[in-house]
Amino acid sequence: MTHKISATLVFAAIGATVFCQPPVRGETPTDPPQKELILPGEVFSVAGKTAFLLTPANQPADSGLAAAGPKPWILYSPTLPCCPDKAEEWMHEQFTRAGIAVAGIDTGESYGSPEAVKAAESLHAEMVRRGYATRPAVLGRSRGGLWASSWAIAHPELTAGVGGIYPVYDWRTYPGVEAAAVAYGLTPAELTAQAATLCPIERIDVAAQAKVPFCIIHGDDDTVVPLGPNSAALKQRYEAAGHGDLVTLIVAKGQGHSFWEGFFHCQELVDFLIERARAGAGSAR
Repeated sequence: MTHKISATLVFAAIGATVFCQPPVRGETPTDPPQKELILPGEVFSVAGKTAFLLTPANQPADSGLAAAGPKPWILYSPTLPCCPDKAEEWMHEQFTRAGIAVAGIDTGESYGSPEAVKAAESLHAEMVRRGYATRPAVLGRSRGGLWASSWAIAHPELTAGVGGIYPVYDWRTYPGVEAAAVAYGLTPAELTAQAATLCPIERIDVAAQAKVPFCIIHGDDDTVVPLGPNSAALKQRYEAAGHGDLVTLIVAKGQGHSFWEGFFHCQELVDFLIERARAGAGSAR
């Protein structure tokens, strides 16, 4: 499947929340999944879930291991029917023009739960089978930060670096304990009691000790995903672990949780992800 696969996509941005329709499938359960891509690539199934891959023009989607070595890529989240969206097109064009592929798997509103990590592991295995590096860079936008940080905590050895666009690292701030509990298969009380092991911000020291670098852009007027308990807290925890220099936090003054172009045209973030994806491919075995 290629660019502009047909899909019915309806979303409305209300504050920070984007409501999407369920993934579009074919007319019968055996038909392949469908998703409209913002750039040329492929839509396919992994572990019964819809996955996508944006590929550089000179890099076939499933060409096997290249003679020059593993191919660099970025693990993206959240993958939903509406994500990645047109607001991100320029950014993803920079990645693919630089020879960096982008891939993600749709786990619905799973908020970085263990099941979401398990699905990402299945996608990772498929990407490695296709000749991509074992250490991708990771990008999480908004609630995608929960997926990205959960991956980095579960698999720091497979994470070349993490980028974030107003990312969530604490599900107590967004989507809130009650909504997150559903995704984690727990009651709100059970999830709260297990925050020390299941809330990414509480375990980010695992990534810090493994020296996983971060580059984040976040608005200081974000009332949906507040800067303080999310991106700023992550930087503070890295500093407490003695690795504050590994976190670049770009604070967008006066910006909230929005489609402000500066979030998606941040050259420093783009350069970081390209460099980390290439580094991950260079050290992959």
